[in-house]
Amino acid sequence: MSRIALAPLTSWITDAALAHGEALPAHLMARLGVSRRQAGTLLRKLAAMQWLAAGGTARQPRYTPGPLRQVVRRYEIAGLHEDGPWRCDFAPAFDLQPEVRRMAQHAFTELLNNAIDHSGGHSVTVSMRQTPVQLQLLVSDDGVGLFERVARDFAVDDPTAAMLELSKGKLTSDPDRHLGHGLFFCSRLADVFDIHANQAAFQCRVWDHRRWHASRPAARCGTSIYVALALDTPRTLDGVLRAHAVCDSGYRFERTSVPLNLIGSGEAGERTLASRADAKRAVARLAQFSVAELDFSGISDIGHAFADELFRVFQRQHPALQLVPVGMVPRVAAMVASVG
Repeated sequence: MSRIALAPLTSWITDAALAHGEALPAHLMARLGVSRRQAGTLLRKLAAMQWLAAGGTARQPRYTPGPLRQVVRRYEIAGLHEDGPWRCDFAPAFDLQPEVRRMAQHAFTELLNNAIDHSGGHSVTVSMRQTPVQLQLLVSDDGVGLFERVARDFAVDDPTAAMLELSKGKLTSDPDRHLGHGLFFCSRLADVFDIHANQAAFQCRVWDHRRWHASRPAARCGTSIYVALALDTPRTLDGVLRAHAVCDSGYRFERTSVPLNLIGSGEAGERTLASRADAKRAVARLAQFSVAELDFSGISDIGHAFADELFRVFQRQHPALQLVPVGMVPRVAAMVASVG
């Protein structure tokens, strides 16, 4: 028998362990065409790698999923509903604390629903992996790509400008059926959040104050979104939702954040916001919110025209909207004060 690579087995061994238990050696024999001895060797190796937990006796071993778990499924989009894959294929395979499970279900169903309703594709592949410290989710469709979709629906043909609008939240091409909350709150639940589409990619990290940055895109069609959650995260779904309401006990999406580094020109950390056009991009659609945090992190300088348009002209037009500048270096803060 030729040597069997273990990596491909990890995409289905969790399911197999749950489904077959004591009959797992026989399942491997039938599935891989190997002898009982070879199946036993493979199972022991997978147990040593923590993909399986071994129990039972030497004569009759019983295998259950280990600390490492993974499920990979490909679905045809036509007729697909996002709750079925979670309930039937994924949730039973993972050992998660209740709050982590709630956040995982939220991200899973929101991202899968986006692929179903908005991708325009034919199929979607979902992969979820549990490690001793993280839960990792990847949802990839074969559709037109997220940034192409934004370009079609909102005439925003630059991926960075599209990411700016997506990062604010409440961006939807179908307001009768969607609120545009899904992608925003999925990124706020995650420790790691990556978007790849249309030869562009952006990422945000909880340890980097959730600032959006361009990254190296994956060479593929459609859209891929990756989410990683720490298994010991202190966050909860309720806490994340309420953090973006003005009233702490409510769930209204009233607070947003604008990553201004997605607008400015220049190198990272030395970007400049100079024009009124830049300011208008920053405040587009902010009238939908009650509070908008303007994140100047990575901005080294702003022009008088930018500051005047943002903090005098726009603020006078929308007095009920509270603009909260954060992350300003002294030079930027002085220019903001000059027009305030």
